[in-house]
Amino acid sequence: MLMAGLSMQAQAGLFDKNPFGADGPLQVDDAFRLDYSVEAPGKVRLIWTIQPDYYLYRDRMEFKSLGGSSEIAQRINAPSEEKDDPLFGKVQVYHEFAEVELHLASLTDSTVNDRFSVTYQGCWEGGICYPPVTREIAIDAIPPQADGDAAALAGATGESDGPDGNGSAVVADAGTASVSYGVGTAPVSEQDRFVGLLQSASLMVTLGAFFLAGLALSFTPCVFPMIPIISSIIAGHGHRISTGRALGLSLIYVLAVAVTYTVAGVFAGLFGANLQAAFQNPWIVASFSGLFVLLALSMFGFYELQLPSSWQSRLTRASSRRHGGNVAGVAAMGLLSALIVGPCMAAPLAGALIYIGQSGDPVLGGLALFSLSLGMGVPLLLVGASAGKLLPKAGLWMEAVKAAFGVALLLMAIWMLDRIIPDRVTMGLTAMVLIISAVYMNALDRLPDQSGGWHRLWKGVGLMLLVYGLALMVGLFAGSRSLVYPLQGLASGQTAKASLSFSKVTSMAQLQPMLEQAQRNGQPVMLDFFADWCVSCYELEYVTFDDERVRQALSGFQLIKVDVTANDEAARLLNREYGVIGPPALLFYDGSGALKPHLTLIGVIDPDDFLQHLGRLEG
Repeated sequence: MLMAGLSMQAQAGLFDKNPFGADGPLQVDDAFRLDYSVEAPGKVRLIWTIQPDYYLYRDRMEFKSLGGSSEIAQRINAPSEEKDDPLFGKVQVYHEFAEVELHLASLTDSTVNDRFSVTYQGCWEGGICYPPVTREIAIDAIPPQADGDAAALAGATGESDGPDGNGSAVVADAGTASVSYGVGTAPVSEQDRFVGLLQSASLMVTLGAFFLAGLALSFTPCVFPMIPIISSIIAGHGHRISTGRALGLSLIYVLAVAVTYTVAGVFAGLFGANLQAAFQNPWIVASFSGLFVLLALSMFGFYELQLPSSWQSRLTRASSRRHGGNVAGVAAMGLLSALIVGPCMAAPLAGALIYIGQSGDPVLGGLALFSLSLGMGVPLLLVGASAGKLLPKAGLWMEAVKAAFGVALLLMAIWMLDRIIPDRVTMGLTAMVLIISAVYMNALDRLPDQSGGWHRLWKGVGLMLLVYGLALMVGLFAGSRSLVYPLQGLASGQTAKASLSFSKVTSMAQLQPMLEQAQRNGQPVMLDFFADWCVSCYELEYVTFDDERVRQALSGFQLIKVDVTANDEAARLLNREYGVIGPPALLFYDGSGALKPHLTLIGVIDPDDFLQHLGRLEG
């Protein structure tokens, strides 16, 4: 699930250079020059010189003490102008010149130098909005506060914005001359909203929001592949397992997944290491698929997986002291599942990794990742507990259930191999497993006259698997590649409908000429960051991009698939250049060649939401 981390320099690099020539946007420090002066003890004046065709958002100006002995007792903004933004309504902005006066009050009896952070955000009229920028300023010798200042400081907001009275939000320190993402009036991308949540919200609110985001992600390919794994673990214990024991094993599995996500995520955020991409090496994927095949054969009763007798005796003695047999094995399966089985990227995860990379604070970012992982694990706990409750206690039914989980493990092995084998091979293997399973379920045998309801249900399921397996086989020979629509196009005697045509690149040297050509043609561009091992990438391809409305909406775009499967230096350079944590990610250029970073999409999006999102670019 976890991809390459993102450094602050990579994010800032989006605006530290001008890829569009002399007529493009200036560097942020050239567009908005900040100066400040200490006019009297406790009084600071900040002045921005704004270049023509640029403006600053008044309500994006934020100030915070960086742990010193002084606080901001009052803030006074200079008069601003109202701008009717076609996307965001009426906002207050500054053109040419902006000024803010800060009144500071000391919180101690000593007079010491203090540091404060100043955050601001502006836009270029040509269509670019800069990310929020944070600078540090040093203030000398603030005198001790008077009683009146203390009372003012204890007020509701401690700030005054003049006649309008709009308060300023507090933003966390992002370091000197660093880029800090947040949520506000100006347009920001979805993952940046989660960065803003980490920067500004309370700890409990942040952790709760990430837990709910993880719960939402539990209904995506990030978690679905883990359900048959935990189910097979429970079923492998047979009728001896109790509901409490099943829930306990499920909890161990979920905690192992959560800890792995957290540690790997913090590591990726701090050091930029693409740990999970490394685990998508074909040899590793093939080995793990082989392990699933061995587990499936064990479920079918071909053999029993057992440790050497000496190991078993030691584990037996340990189990007598603590009721935790197989805990280490379940935890190891959870660790491997997190790194290999469910690689995906989503906005909350990307936001946490960006925050860790920018702030260097692994504690809050790690807690957010842990909460996200626990939310994703809730369905796994429910599946584990219900499996322990619903499994038959003994008899032939138990063997049938174990065989069903064996089939599920075989399908899991094929699904994992799909990242490194052609689509048609995947279809063929899937069809073979389904057809053979249907034969073993007596789908082709005549039911005895006195058959009960369960036997009829079992045969009905077998017939459904047989029909679907045959449909996959027919579709395979007809040229289809879709597991969802294997017979698409056969009814009309035509081949399957044409998909979107992407140009594939694997390096900046290949990408740059395409961008320049699209700019000359006045053609908008969509970059699709993709990897063979990325499950969510295929969901975008076969669901979102397969929608007729989406294909029509993108008909005028230059579509470029940025393939980062290799995770080599060229792929890492592409990720750094565009601030991409990992695939899938969609980035957009307008017809003038301007990158629209606030429209960046991370993770899977359904066709309706994608079309609405695309309308923001056209607007």
